[in-house]
Amino acid sequence: MRVGVVGCGLMGRQRATVVRESAGDELVIVADVNRTRAEEVAREEGCLATTDWREIVGREDVDIVIVSTTNDWLAPISITAAWNGKHVLCEKPPGRNPEESWQIIEAARANKVKLKTGFNHRHHAAIWKARQLFDQGTIGEIYFIRCRYGHGGRPGYDSEWRAKLEISGGGELLDQGIHALDLFRWFLGDFHEVVGFTGTSFWNTPVEDNAFALLRTAEGQVASLHASWTQWKNLFSFEIFGRDGYLIVEGLGGSYGLERLIWGKRLPQSGPPEERRFEFPGPDVSWEEEWREFVTAIREDREPLGNGYDGWQALRLAYAVYESATTGRVVKLTDADN
Repeated sequence: MRVGVVGCGLMGRQRATVVRESAGDELVIVADVNRTRAEEVAREEGCLATTDWREIVGREDVDIVIVSTTNDWLAPISITAAWNGKHVLCEKPPGRNPEESWQIIEAARANKVKLKTGFNHRHHAAIWKARQLFDQGTIGEIYFIRCRYGHGGRPGYDSEWRAKLEISGGGELLDQGIHALDLFRWFLGDFHEVVGFTGTSFWNTPVEDNAFALLRTAEGQVASLHASWTQWKNLFSFEIFGRDGYLIVEGLGGSYGLERLIWGKRLPQSGPPEERRFEFPGPDVSWEEEWREFVTAIREDREPLGNGYDGWQALRLAYAVYESATTGRVVKLTDADN
């Protein structure tokens, strides 16, 4: 696959390196409004550089466009890329709101191209292993899921683009929390009731720095989330409890600590469960695995894992949390909306 990357910030650089190192794929060109940044990435990765994203989406020698810009540009660039016949990997969240996300989906469907949302967390080694164990029936029917995810920002965080509502569309819930919402759906399917609270505790921003949410399926299974920019010490904890045991993922590597999985087996006589632990001390392979899955989906002409629809559904849940936080009511999501 021949690839163009729009946006040369942290995520764009990561994506560009993955493509360049992927056997059989070619990084053709990168774009960024900051010429120096684009040219720097181009030198590092051995490709062309431009400041005009339209040059990338219009090139005949580009098959896939990766869109890694600020949230306000994700939809316009992704939609234009799709209308130019390009497959699209759009970073999360796929737009500032569900409406923008749905417009991307419609453009991809109209032009019969594949649309992927950047949900690399599905491909983290511990989460992937947890999914395999769940699929094998090791913990039985899921009763509930808990997730805590957060960091503490950095000096000046409240002046960065993520803190500007017109650019980001939301705060920590769309920043890190949306990964958890996607994982909730991956394990439990669609939700029908949402209640949430949001607040700005420390950072002086018009968007939330903390979000709390409870989501319930039609069958009564519950997922709870706390996403925070006031965690101070980076944390990721994802817990799945079922009839026959539990799966607990802790850490994401790097500043989030060693990535590990605990598989607990409930004993018939109750008491302390049997536990088996898996540790994943190696480098984060989620980006490479996600890219490989997307390219394979294109070649096999099937929907990728974590597709555009999944991105829209995660955004839809996030905005249900916002609605509940504003109105003080439980938000019901009907089948007609799915």
